[in-house]
Amino acid sequence: MALRLEPGLKLVVATHNPGKVPEIAALLDGRFELVSAGALGLPEPEETETTFVGNALLKAHHAADLSGMIALADDSGLSVAALDGSPGVYSARWAGPGKDFAQAMAKVEERLEETGSDDRAAWFTSALAIAWPGGPSVVVQGEVHGTLAFPPRGTRGFGYDPIFVPEGHETTFGEMEPAAKDAMSHRARAFDKLKAALFE
Repeated sequence: MALRLEPGLKLVVATHNPGKVPEIAALLDGRFELVSAGALGLPEPEETETTFVGNALLKAHHAADLSGMIALADDSGLSVAALDGSPGVYSARWAGPGKDFAQAMAKVEERLEETGSDDRAAWFTSALAIAWPGGPSVVVQGEVHGTLAFPPRGTRGFGYDPIFVPEGHETTFGEMEPAAKDAMSHRARAFDKLKAALFE
């Protein structure tokens, strides 16, 4: 039997970042009632995998099994060509325990300066996993390519958005209206694949 998600279901989003929930709700076209793992008081799992897909699956199964609800997890990050793909799956860790992304963006700039490279190519990756409690899962991945801009610009979005300029644009994700970002982001591309797999 094909795995399907019926509109109106309540899903747990495996995140402790409150900024992610409204963005995910919009990307799911408001089809579902969403609650975050943080709001349910679920502990954060240790992200021990070395790929975005592996971490997304780990987080989704962790939240589904603890909550007894279908869980959605996103593992995303910024990869920088001149830094051999770093910070990659360690993007959140570069922000430290306080999730200070100003610190993380400064670290990216510092590392780039240390390389002496003029290459500012970078890409965002988003892996999305849906897991059923004690059961199956579905995982997809999306990417968006662009360049880095310093100093950071814009206050919208979250994470590394203020330093990322997507291909074909002059503004950073941090400067864009949410709807404009949602139309092209790595997360939007992954959600398109997820929607095609589960309810179209």
